[in-house]
This record gives sequence, C-alpha cells and structure tokens, in this order.
Amino acid sequence: MSLNLSKNCSETCISITSYLFTFLVLFCFFFSLSAWSNDGKTLTDSGTLRILTWAGAETYLPRGNSKFQDEQQLLAAFAKENALEVETVPVTNYEDLIPDLLAGKGDVIASNMSITRQRKQKVAFTSPFSSTYEYLIHGKNTSPLKDAKSLNGRELYVPAGTVFWQTAKGLKKAYPNLKITSIDSEVSSEEIMNKLVSGEFDLSIKDSNQLDIIANYRNDVVKSLQASIKRYLGWAVHPKNSQLINALNAFIREEGLGYSKNQTKKMKPANQWEKINANKRIRIVMRNNMSSYFIWKGELHGFNYELAKDFAKTVGVRYQIIVAPDNEAMLQYIVDDKADIALGFITPNQKRKEMGLGFSIPYHYASEVVVSRVENNSIKTIPDLAGKSVHIRPSSSYWHTLEMLKQKIPDIELKAVGEDIETEEIISLVASKKYDLTVADSHLLALEMSWRDDVKGSFSLDKPKAQSWVVNSKNKQLLTEVNKYISSAYRGLFYNVSYQKYFENNSRFKSRRKDFAEMKKTGKLSPYDEMVKTYAKEYGFDWRLLVSQMYQESRFDPSVTSWAGAQGLFQVMPKTAKQMGFDDVVDPEKGIYAGVKYLNWSEERMKYSKPKPEELIWFTLAAYNAGAGHVRDAIELAKANGWRGDTWFGHVEKAMLLLSKKAHASQARHGYVRGQEPVDYVYNIRKRFEAYKEIVK
Repeated sequence: MSLNLSKNCSETCISITSYLFTFLVLFCFFFSLSAWSNDGKTLTDSGTLRILTWAGAETYLPRGNSKFQDEQQLLAAFAKENALEVETVPVTNYEDLIPDLLAGKGDVIASNMSITRQRKQKVAFTSPFSSTYEYLIHGKNTSPLKDAKSLNGRELYVPAGTVFWQTAKGLKKAYPNLKITSIDSEVSSEEIMNKLVSGEFDLSIKDSNQLDIIANYRNDVVKSLQASIKRYLGWAVHPKNSQLINALNAFIREEGLGYSKNQTKKMKPANQWEKINANKRIRIVMRNNMSSYFIWKGELHGFNYELAKDFAKTVGVRYQIIVAPDNEAMLQYIVDDKADIALGFITPNQKRKEMGLGFSIPYHYASEVVVSRVENNSIKTIPDLAGKSVHIRPSSSYWHTLEMLKQKIPDIELKAVGEDIETEEIISLVASKKYDLTVADSHLLALEMSWRDDVKGSFSLDKPKAQSWVVNSKNKQLLTEVNKYISSAYRGLFYNVSYQKYFENNSRFKSRRKDFAEMKKTGKLSPYDEMVKTYAKEYGFDWRLLVSQMYQESRFDPSVTSWAGAQGLFQVMPKTAKQMGFDDVVDPEKGIYAGVKYLNWSEERMKYSKPKPEELIWFTLAAYNAGAGHVRDAIELAKANGWRGDTWFGHVEKAMLLLSKKAHASQARHGYVRGQEPVDYVYNIRKRFEAYKEIVK
C-alpha cells in the first residue's frame, strides 16, 4: 500500500515539475518576446509605416527629377510590399527628427538625411540609396567666391540642427575669419533664397538635390564652390528595430539602389520599355495647369496627374513628373527622349505623326467650342465667324481646325498667341475684352465656367475629337502597355471618379447668397455659434469671422466633401486633420475644432512673412484656402512688381492673380494656382464678416 502511495506521489511530483517547467519556458518566451517588442516598433506592430519628414522642407511643385519625391514613392512601394499603410508625420524643427524617432513618434525618417558619424551614434541607418554634394550659394548680384580662401570675411547663414551646420563649422575651422549665423530651422528654404537674392543674407549652403529643385523655377540663385565631400543618404530607424532595418536594406538591394562595389553589371535594355523597367521609373511630361497638374493646399492634384500615378502603379514602376515650359515643348520632349509619355488632352494629327510621335487609343473625347463673352449673341454658327478674330496657339489642334475652316470662310482672322499661354488664360483674355474669340475643348471650358460667369460656349465646331497619350513612335512596346492600361481604365470606376472630381463636380465652387434677415431677427449666425465661440476664445479669433469662414467653406453643412477631398464644416483635408490629431472632422464639433486649430497653424506660418498686424488674418485665410506656399510666392511677386508685400488687398492679392499666368507661375516655387479662388475667398469672407458684425455686436 505504501509502495503504491509512494509511486502515485512520485508520478504527481513529476507531473507538477513538468507543468512548472513548461510554464517557466512559456513565461520566459513571452517575457523575451515582450521585451524585444518593446525595444522599438517592429515591422508590423501597428500595420502602419509612420514616416517622419521635416515640415520646414515645405511643399513645392515637382517639375523634374526629385530625390524628395523618390523617397516618398520608394517607401510607399516598400509599405505596399509589406502590407503596411503609410502615414506621414511632419516635424516642424529639423533637429527634432531624431528625438521624435527615438521617442516612438515615427518608424523611419525620410527627409533627404545625410548619414553622418554623429547621427549614427544615435540612430541606425539603412544602406545608402543615394548621394549628394553640398555647395555654397549666393544671390546673383552678390560678390562671387573666387576660391575657398575668399570665405574669410564673409558671412554664412545656415539652418540650425542640419548637416549644413556641421559643414559650416568645418569651414570655420579652415577659414577662421568666416562668420557663421544660425537660422531658425522653421524658416523656409524659399525665404532663405529670397534673403540671399535681396542681399540680406550673404552666403548659405544647399545640397545638389535641393539645388536641382530650385533650378527648375528660379535663376537668381548662384551655385558656387563645393562645400563638402560626397554625402550618402539613407533612412534613419530606431537602433533597436533591427527587423525594419533588415527589411529596408533588402528592399534597397531589390530596387538596385545600393552602393555596393560588387554590383553585377546590368545588361543594356533592348528597348524603352525594358529601360523603364530596369530603372523602375517612367518619365511623364505634362503642363502645370488646372486640368493636368497643380498643387493646392499642399497636395498635388490634376486629372492627368491622377492617371499618370495610376498607370505607374499598375505597371509596377515609380513615376517622375516633368513640367514642360509650353505645349510645343511638351511634344518635343518625347521626340528628344526627355520624357517617355506626354499627357495633356492631345489630339492626333498628321503633322504630329510626322514629328515621330505615336498616339494611344483615345482616353478622352472633347468637342472644340468657340468661346465668346457672355453678352455676345452674334456668334451662333460657323458662318458667323466671318470677319472675326480668333486667338489660338499655333501648335494646338484648334489652329488646324480653323485653318481648314478658312478654306470655306477665308476672312476668319486667325491670331497666334504665345505657346506658353494656357487655354484658361486665353479664355480670361476673352472675358477681359482683350481678345474677341478663342476656341477651347469642351471639358476645359466647363472647368472655367465652374469658376466664372463672364464667358460662354457659343457652339461646337465639329463632333467630339479623340485625345490620346503620346509616346515616341519607336517605342512600340511602351505604346502597347499604354493601350492595355487605357483599355482597362477608360470609363472605369477610377477614371470616372477622377474625371467627375475635376470636370463635373465643380458647382461646389460657386458662390451662393444667404438671406441675413432671419439672422438679424434671432441674432444667431449659424447652428454652431456656441461651439465656434469656444474655440475662437481658445485661439484668439473673432467668432463672427470664423462663422463667416465656415459659411464660405461648407454653407454650414458638415457632410459636404470638396472636389479635393476636404471635409467638415471647415473643409479640412483628411491628411491635415490626421496630422493634427483628428480622425472624424464630419462630426460638427471635431470639424470646428480642427478648422480653427488649422487656421491658427496657418497664422503662425504667415507670421514669418511679416505682414502688417492688421493684415495678418487676410494672409492667413488665403493660406488656409490655397496653401502657405502659394501665398509666399504671391508676396515675393508683389515685391518684384513694386507692390507692398505686407498688405493683402490691392497688393499681394494682385500678385496672386498673376500666378495663374504662365510667365509668373513658371518662376514660382509652387507653380500655377488659380489665383482668383483665394482672392475671392478672402474678399467674400471679409464682406460677410462685416455684415455679421452689423447683425451681432
């Protein structure tokens, strides 16, 4: 009996010991897993790749090769490969990028960051994926540097916390009489350029990637002596997140971006399509205008831009948008192999085919419409064009159409306008009575008439004509891929939604009147007065001004969505709302809070441009509407024209209108903007604000 008991006891002890051992093994496993996981964000912890970028780098309109745009596209491709969402986390001060990474506010820094010894002591870097050199720069009227010794006695202005600051300190050691002055890292690159050109700053430093961007739109900044050795660029990751580092390095190798000395020599591509796939990049040329490609509220838009992105995504390559200076040059870029595809509602004709251009199957149809002033009722049919002047670009398909008509009606007077003038600008010149008539594609006229009521389409010249993508006629396989894409995409869901967004849904832009009688009776301006008052007090705004802005944005409808995707009572862009900590701006209170907070943020940005204190709010509203970048472009243009840069009405607003003209837009960092929109926006808000002040004291 005792033996059996002893045996049972022994078996029980063994069983308990076994369970304890298993428990301890599992505990240690989970403890170590937890500790490893908490060391830093792993690749799939949140399902989102949070990309830290420097907000001070600001927005700009990419017009050619851009390393900044490449970084974002590459990380977007990496995220897609790893089933991750992408979230951009802007950081105001450059020197905060690494601390924010280490604090867990992001997963990777992508901000044209050079790999330096000092930085490697704090964070882990991927393998280099690109390189750059730094150069001294100055305004074109500044005394040039003959050699490095000329730095003695000069003054160098450099943003604090950047690699340029380290370079400047190195130069100071070599040339002790060089003076270094720190610039707040919140000061924009464009402001630094302007101060160099004005002579307020003597010298500064930029790298070749930044200078490539600057060279696309201004010629008043001089690239001088090389200031550094070759700098290698990489992505910075938390030093404990080895999984992300390894995955990014594998991706860099897959993309062929690394700088390994043992890289195998690639075979020369047999044709353009193979070259595109080997480089994993396609070059698409278009114009900077409202129908193709433009920047609005800091984000890139345009119907042709949307299609270009989708095509690149479909065929599995990155895209590079190139902006042509005029319509003729856009086609010449294809002939000269400066671009692979031209996109711009281009009508095939024999003359263009003889240039060596190949045309895709149609991706759009448009009628050519005679455009006149709204009060002109004398132009109804083709014979009515007799004796009339019609202003058109000679390279356009409209010119060819009118030349054919002249065979029947010889006294139609064809007037050539500059190749760099956009169709919308020609329409504006008709409206202002400088030109009598012009011709425009039906969809371009519809886009214009959503913003204005002083022109009309008198009649169509012919049945709708096919419009195509353009490639070099030698690039047969590329044309095949383009046709395959158009066959699949044309009039599909993506195409229709994009087309409606730009050409059929613009009635939302039109102004609508409001009856003030009920307001005066009740003293209530909107259903949301009390909410607005709360946040107006918090941020120091007049609540009646905010209600006026809210009406202009949404007509007090929290469910409305703009053509660009802005939402809520204050029409905040989803990306902006998320960056400011709001997920649901359709909710009235959250939408108001987000809008007022963003207005305050815009005001802080505008303070750097130093408008008059009483004018600050008008600059702020313009920045809220169009983006701070376009407003800064207008400020500099106003100064160049002898107007005040610190006064909105009658000065900077006039310059804003000029930015819709190609001659001025091509010299602006942010390019084309339909300047009438922010001008009307500020004017209407001020007018309504004055009325509200009479209603509610």
